[in-house]
Amino acid sequence: MSPITTSIRLSELDKNANLSNSINTKIQNLDSEFILLIDDRDCSVQLKKDCVKLMQLALGKNTNAGMVYADYELIDNNKVTEIHLLKHHIGRVRDNQDYGKAFMFRKSVLKQVGGFDSEIECNQLYDIRLKISEIAEIIHISNKTHGSLYIVEAIRESANIFDYLLSDTDVQKEAEFIITNHLKRMNAYLSPKQIYKKRPDTEKYPLKASIIIPVNNRPDFIIEAIESGQNQTIQNIEIIAVVNGGEDDPTNNAVKCFMKGGDRFNSSKPEVRLITSDINNIGFCLNLGVQLAQGEYYIQLDSDDQLLSNAVEMILEKFDSDPTLGMVIGSYEVWQKLDNGKIQKDQNIPVVSHKEWTDENGRNNLLRINGAGAPRAIPIQLIKEIGYFEMNENPYTRNYGEDYDMVLRISEHYKIGRIYEPLYNVIRHSGGTDHSIDQITIDRNNEAKDWMRKTAIIRRQELNNGR
Repeated sequence: MSPITTSIRLSELDKNANLSNSINTKIQNLDSEFILLIDDRDCSVQLKKDCVKLMQLALGKNTNAGMVYADYELIDNNKVTEIHLLKHHIGRVRDNQDYGKAFMFRKSVLKQVGGFDSEIECNQLYDIRLKISEIAEIIHISNKTHGSLYIVEAIRESANIFDYLLSDTDVQKEAEFIITNHLKRMNAYLSPKQIYKKRPDTEKYPLKASIIIPVNNRPDFIIEAIESGQNQTIQNIEIIAVVNGGEDDPTNNAVKCFMKGGDRFNSSKPEVRLITSDINNIGFCLNLGVQLAQGEYYIQLDSDDQLLSNAVEMILEKFDSDPTLGMVIGSYEVWQKLDNGKIQKDQNIPVVSHKEWTDENGRNNLLRINGAGAPRAIPIQLIKEIGYFEMNENPYTRNYGEDYDMVLRISEHYKIGRIYEPLYNVIRHSGGTDHSIDQITIDRNNEAKDWMRKTAIIRRQELNNGR
């Protein structure tokens, strides 16, 4: 009698052979109903005694399921951490999503999707997961405590939001190929031939741009941020600081220094305006600034970052080049604030230009990537017409991803203009939101953006169906 499940350890396959072909050959001669694939190529994976039995039962009782994955325990320097993975849904289309190291597949479903694609050299598990998700359910076995199905012994590196910049270009291109074909099969692909709308008329605004800065309790950083806005080569602009720490937030006084009567006030420089709110909600802050704005275009500026002096000029030139541009996104360099207060360029991180964005396929590849670049600029009128920035209304959003949501929505109807030269310096420091991110924060952020991807895929399907 053939076993119900057969296990395949990737470490035992020929390292010099095509991995997909090796897996397919191994599976082809098996009569088992289920296949357990264990990815132990770069780590030790030890199954709990009842791991196979539980996964097998899960697939057996969920007849519409094609794949099961599960939470696991990570051993790092003798420290055991329970890793809680995210539940699968159609928005989990990132190529860096952690699905663990052990996966049980229904063999008939593997056969239905054509097995592992021999043309895929690096992202085999990403490709097969997306293909299976199109025709079958993917089940996650979660763990509260002591319920993990297997143990992984490996060194888990600290999270770095810029890791993707250092990955191989060919790996990135292959992953883009995978997500593009997945979206085509899902009827969520947006063709470059689809007609773009012309952006709304902006002639009624007296200024060229409004630099809007949401800020909470950063009186020191806000000074350099505002100065970078006032030192633009285009002076027909304004800076709107939205302090969301209430009246007692010391940032208010720092901003008032640039206003009439303040010691940094200069009537020849762009006007600085202040809005104070007692609700710490970034999307709400941006929307308050948009409602007050006198500029044609919103330009992003975080309170701890700095625009280069020609940023606004280059953004406006880009908008002038094409009336169908609904957003312009620049590039930036990463700087580190030292203990002595000085800043220096981080030589380990290249210019963040998001060159994976192309005119032909950028808005599709965007669903695979966690970011789109900065600074971002949008016509104020378009922000109002498209429904303003997300304000933590969606599940999981907690002052995160409101700008990513906006890029997704605009890209569905308008072109996105790109500037691949640095326009912006991002200053990393101990209080920054991308510094020393723990796993709980990473998961919460991924939940937020993956939900946005889910709703974007549904919108795209409706758009392609003529609704």
